[in-house]
Amino acid sequence: MHNSVQLDPGLPPPPARIVQLAGQCLDNIDGLIGDWLEMVRPVRTSYADRVPDTQFRDSAWQAFELLLRTVAQLPVPPHIAGVSERVGEERARQGVPLDSLLAAAHLDFRVVWQALVRRAAPQDMAELVGSAYHVWEAVEGHVTGIMTAYQRTVLEMGRLEEDERRMWFARLLESEGRNPTVVRDAGLALGFSGDGQFLSAASSAAAGPELRGAAMALRAAGAPVQQQMVGGDAVLVVQLSDRTTRDDVLGHLDGSPCGVAPSVTGLAAVPRATVLAVSTAQVLPPDARSPHLLEDSWLDVLAHRAGSFGRELAADVLGGLKVPGVTRNEAERLLETVRTHLCGSGSIAETADALYCHRNTIQHRFARFHELTGRDVRRPDDAALLAVALRMR
Repeated sequence: MHNSVQLDPGLPPPPARIVQLAGQCLDNIDGLIGDWLEMVRPVRTSYADRVPDTQFRDSAWQAFELLLRTVAQLPVPPHIAGVSERVGEERARQGVPLDSLLAAAHLDFRVVWQALVRRAAPQDMAELVGSAYHVWEAVEGHVTGIMTAYQRTVLEMGRLEEDERRMWFARLLESEGRNPTVVRDAGLALGFSGDGQFLSAASSAAAGPELRGAAMALRAAGAPVQQQMVGGDAVLVVQLSDRTTRDDVLGHLDGSPCGVAPSVTGLAAVPRATVLAVSTAQVLPPDARSPHLLEDSWLDVLAHRAGSFGRELAADVLGGLKVPGVTRNEAERLLETVRTHLCGSGSIAETADALYCHRNTIQHRFARFHELTGRDVRRPDDAALLAVALRMR
């Protein structure tokens, strides 16, 4: 086992008398532990219920034996050598605060130093004071070993927890919310309420950093959040509340090119909302720099999801513009007129103003378009088909 407590080989070793005193202290480790327990009691109150007394004493015994053997220049048995790392790992898993743990470990110096002072003769004091660095260095090596193992364990635990969250979110999506057991267990793992209200957003992998930034900000504000990659898309799900409203989430998403589905009630509805958010993200304009709501993107989503059927629809509805006698300029002018009309209020006067034309010109173009395609933009059914066909085109 690696020993993290080692004296600096570049410095002179402790004087022989100090080495002798440290070795003598090994005979009274019980007394040292008693002194240490008195000192550490105020620090330990914050985590006394998390670490059993026997474990607390055992690790203290091993720590003091390690420190004294190091100062005394004695061999360190393998089961003692790794005590710093074991304490750091165990206390991390037990949820002991790191600052309290390190404060308790630093008290080791006072205990060891007092033990050496009690055993020293008056003529030893000069050498003892000069050797304080050796004792402090041994304690600092022990503290560093604890801290390093603690932080490493916390990172590993965080990765394991995040892996578990990702796994349960994936299972929730795969179940499509139809398995009540999966929905319940996923809610527990993710920290979501089964009957809560949720908002789903999605973006391309390239825009994932912006979505992650929003997730971090929302999590810091106390909102239950899950953000991860699903296939090639970055997905964010937020549980809404009085403190975290839909508008709050959209505010955090400002500047993020993403698709946002309508909010849903119940965790079982999240898989479907996530599909809708991804579908919205897939039809974002190339220059998008902000969230796009599904309610404003339905036609684009439908056209995209229609696939080959949509292309066939466009060919059928707009194919008349490609017949002989129709120039490309005329076809584009007719399409521009129809598109402008559909994107506006449906008013011929408004369309004429937008295109800087007379109303009669617009009427003539509609009549020509009807003649070529068989579709009248002023009829609701035809207008719906044309809206989809234009997006497919």
